[in-house]
Amino acid sequence: MKPLNFLIVMDDIHTINYKKDTTLAMLWAIADRGHTAHYCQIHDLWLDNGALQIDSQSLKTFKDPAHFYELGEKTTQPASAFDVILMRKDPPFDMQFLYSLYLLEYAQRAGVLVVNNPESVRDCNEKLFATQFPELMTPTIVTNKQTHIRDFIKTHQDVIVKPLDGMGGMGIFRLTADSPNIGSTLEMLTQLESLPVMAQKYLPEIKDGDKRILIVGGKPVDYCLARIPSQGETRGNLAAGGRGVAMPLSAQERQVAEQVAPVLLQKGLYFVGLDVIGGKVTEINVTSPTCVREIDDQCGTHIAEDFIAFIETKIN
Repeated sequence: MKPLNFLIVMDDIHTINYKKDTTLAMLWAIADRGHTAHYCQIHDLWLDNGALQIDSQSLKTFKDPAHFYELGEKTTQPASAFDVILMRKDPPFDMQFLYSLYLLEYAQRAGVLVVNNPESVRDCNEKLFATQFPELMTPTIVTNKQTHIRDFIKTHQDVIVKPLDGMGGMGIFRLTADSPNIGSTLEMLTQLESLPVMAQKYLPEIKDGDKRILIVGGKPVDYCLARIPSQGETRGNLAAGGRGVAMPLSAQERQVAEQVAPVLLQKGLYFVGLDVIGGKVTEINVTSPTCVREIDDQCGTHIAEDFIAFIETKIN
């Protein structure tokens, strides 16, 4: 097929972690498969009389930690100059992030393939989206009311409470029926009952890892990354000090992933991170999922290349 012109919308490339960054793996795969890449940040998207314009730079990447990218001069091009736009901006999902998704819909209208589908990224909050599969989850409630959460804690005795817009394990608390600070914790998380939060029955299987299952083009990757909490820690997130150990999917994990995958495909969510503890779904990450590098390094997979190959089939 003819080479494709990719635009990567991401965080400041100067700040990424060479050893771990998933977007960098995608950029390498784009180059290896003979395509070209451009780079911009979300503040480089703008409208001119209803047409999306992009202030971008050509981007070359290398597998050299001392010199892993080169940027060209910044130029302005219409979105239609690109075949594919990869939205790889990390959360927080704030108003700036939301506006960028609105703008990327103009690229879709111009015939550009935008991955993940910005409308679905906008609609599928990573915590709330999981609740569309209640049969796959541990008991879960979403509320801003202390009374409901206190009743939930009384029923289940051991509970995880977390904000709906967090990332990397930020703002996650474990509360038991005899916790001395339930009131102050819930006041803080709900901002005095003005903001809904999620409460879930605690899963002791977290000791075996919070499993990140990647679903690429509607198909689960054969290996997941178990993010195992450090000593004395509830959270397995790598950003919270967890240790990443890649391992094959269990039969139950594969079954769960295959149940969710068709819905993702239908919504145009082609690169997704499913978080599973003890075979139960806890979150569905659709913004900028990671863990490709860790799984590839430990298992010899080529997840980013498989992803770009999938995109090629979509363009065809």
